[in-house]
Amino acid sequence: MTHPTPIFDGHNDVLLRLMHKGDHASGAKAFLEGTDKGHLDLPRARAGGFTGGLFAVFCPPIERAASVEELMRGETYDIPLPTGLALTDAQQAAIAMIAGLFRIERSSKGAVRICRNAADIDCAAVSGALAAVLHIEGAEPIDADFRMLDILYQAGLRSIGPVWSRSNIFGHGVPFRFPSSPDTGPGLTDAGKALVKACNELKVLIDLSHLNEKGFWDVAKLSDAPLVASHSNAHAVSPHSRNLTDDQLRAIRDSGGLVGINYATSFLREDGRMNADTPLETLVRHSDHLIGILGPDGVGLGSDFDGAVIPTALGDVSGLPKLVEAFRAAGYDEETIRKICRDNWVSVLRRTWGG
Repeated sequence: MTHPTPIFDGHNDVLLRLMHKGDHASGAKAFLEGTDKGHLDLPRARAGGFTGGLFAVFCPPIERAASVEELMRGETYDIPLPTGLALTDAQQAAIAMIAGLFRIERSSKGAVRICRNAADIDCAAVSGALAAVLHIEGAEPIDADFRMLDILYQAGLRSIGPVWSRSNIFGHGVPFRFPSSPDTGPGLTDAGKALVKACNELKVLIDLSHLNEKGFWDVAKLSDAPLVASHSNAHAVSPHSRNLTDDQLRAIRDSGGLVGINYATSFLREDGRMNADTPLETLVRHSDHLIGILGPDGVGLGSDFDGAVIPTALGDVSGLPKLVEAFRAAGYDEETIRKICRDNWVSVLRRTWGG
């Protein structure tokens, strides 16, 4: 039997999907035993070669435009963003999702391992466990005095995106706007700059995805860690506000950082449309462009499973071997494929965390 290529992924939203079930026990059971819902669970992960990744804690908006998917099918769009969350609301949502991951690990009998350092990822690989790194997408649960940051770090938090697309006390994200550059507003606040320094001291990865361009350059100036965008694509291929310019890519390259390719069709397609009828060759075009600037050591995968409309050709996590075959069909050698699929992520995490 041929085993699928091992994949370590930069971003998924399965914890949010499971939280919406309203029952931690049933959520853990659904993830471990499998379901026909969403993109990601343990049986489908094993079938697709998905060995681990960053598991996002995203605190959902109180209200959201009902027609987001319809709007993102237009030739142009600028999606209204929800208002910010109160600290207590964000913390309650974050605690629910983190507890959900703890219960998945506890119920898995060793099949899922929360990883706090690179050695944990190595051990998970040896034992065949799914390696889960705790990540926060949008730092709304963290107070300006960073008390919650200390608590979350002790709980296993090892990666933070200071903002999702809505603004918070740390900075400003890019809107869902097409066509648009990522230069959409002011950068990090003083609290955001302090958060960067705090993350550097703790050796927590700072995720640049969703930050606007000024915020990106603020992080680049302040941070002593590799620059990482966990789930972003090339603006030169798809001129979406969420994608990275070539200047940003060069800065990531020069820092020894990484970009994880996002499978969301609206960030892949040249027309910016949310359309599942998108061939995997479109994703490979982004990979080609990223490799052309970052080199083969600076590109990874950042699926956005359970958080986006992805190509029907991929389907869900079990379809990842199709993506690997698309890379092979495009002429990628096996060493480059291994780097993109897993090795580059493990390397940048090791260099960020130390050890």
